[in-house]
Amino acid sequence: MNPSSDWLLPDWPAPSGVRACVTSRAGGVSPAPFASLNLGDHVEDAPDAVAENRRRLIERLSCRPAWLRQVHGVDVVEADAGAVPTADASWSATPGVACAVLTADCLPALFCDRAGTRVAAAHAGWRGLAGGVLESTIAALGVEPGELLVWLGPAIGPASFEVGPEVREAFVARHAQAEGAFVASRNAGKYMGDIYRLARIRLAAVGVSAVYGGGLDTFADPRFFSYRRAARTGRFASLVWLEPHQPREWRG
Repeated sequence: MNPSSDWLLPDWPAPSGVRACVTSRAGGVSPAPFASLNLGDHVEDAPDAVAENRRRLIERLSCRPAWLRQVHGVDVVEADAGAVPTADASWSATPGVACAVLTADCLPALFCDRAGTRVAAAHAGWRGLAGGVLESTIAALGVEPGELLVWLGPAIGPASFEVGPEVREAFVARHAQAEGAFVASRNAGKYMGDIYRLARIRLAAVGVSAVYGGGLDTFADPRFFSYRRAARTGRFASLVWLEPHQPREWRG
């Protein structure tokens, strides 16, 4: 892997054969307002620019991204670099095939097992998070929750994520402790939500305790696309994959 210096590498104790990264806005060819490494093909950017940006991504990585048609749902599929299924998470046990999600404020969550045999990526906006996309991803992986590691990638931070009472209720109705992830906004009837804390609550409830990442704010951080900062914008990618096996040199 030869990532750009502007990309993030997850700080988590993943096994040596697991690779992951998060792209930034830098290093592509898309013009404003998609400048410049927009990887989303559904945001009205020029198709040729998106294709070139994706080519550059693949050129830097030792994998093939398996893209999804994301719909803020909870469906999980096995990653397939040759198809674009409608789902919001994917898993893989195949080296060289990267589980990939595109975001611009929603929460990307990357998974791997401690044995380094399976990986997954989930797109968790508040609807998908409340609906159970993280839990669905864990079920699809078929690994005991205690054997999983999860890294929470760049998402909108608690100082920027203003929501209505229906969002708060959707989480509190399922887990009472989620009430602590919301504080009253300066705007009457609104709340500021902590999507990272909400994700940790959901993961803990199903037995996942090894959770890393969080603490970023895509709205405030210019390295990333943010839909709330500019509704017409691009998408960055969060990817996780198993390192392809390198063939041994034949010595005769």
